[in-house]
Amino acid sequence: MSKTQKCDVALEDVSDEQLLERIQKGETDLFGPLLRRYEKELFGYLRRYLGDETLAEDVFQNTFLKLFEKIDQYEAGRPARPWIYTMATHLAIDALRRSGRRASVSLDQALSQDGNTSTAGIDLLANRELDPFAKLATKERQQLVRQGIDKLPEHLKLTLILAYYQGMKYRDIAEVMKVPVGTVKSRLHLALARLHELWQKSSALMETPRP
Repeated sequence: MSKTQKCDVALEDVSDEQLLERIQKGETDLFGPLLRRYEKELFGYLRRYLGDETLAEDVFQNTFLKLFEKIDQYEAGRPARPWIYTMATHLAIDALRRSGRRASVSLDQALSQDGNTSTAGIDLLANRELDPFAKLATKERQQLVRQGIDKLPEHLKLTLILAYYQGMKYRDIAEVMKVPVGTVKSRLHLALARLHELWQKSSALMETPRP
């Protein structure tokens, strides 16, 4: 076992919040273990939202640079995950603006915790009884889900990704997006309704007999 692995094992029972507090007090060597805890998850989120691996890598690195710069602003006891996601999301949005692009959801590159590809998010959407393509093969459904989400306004798309693919609670999404919890719920409801409408139209087109 390497020195890095031994360090991570020794810190298994230390929460993210405690790591941030200790880094804030000067234990800067704990920055590495914190980064490794979020490496797969946060990079997967950025790649999923941005649809560009290179851009996601840049934003991921900038997120932790920003975190290190703003460590003095961390309030003891504040949930770490939404705080980190807030920085990552703002940097991602800024990166899209600078490149003159729109977010393109990349569901086929979604990562599970062990780094393998996962279709959990697609299954969650389908289980909401909003998927008229349930009998299609996974890749076909994946493509249709991606196309539907890509057509959503940015604020609805981001809410959907945070809720279904990152598994965030409403209050954490509210913190990331700087809106009330009620707004998160209404946006999620509207996003699913929009997807339902889009999928129904696509389903009708698929079922229309060709001349």
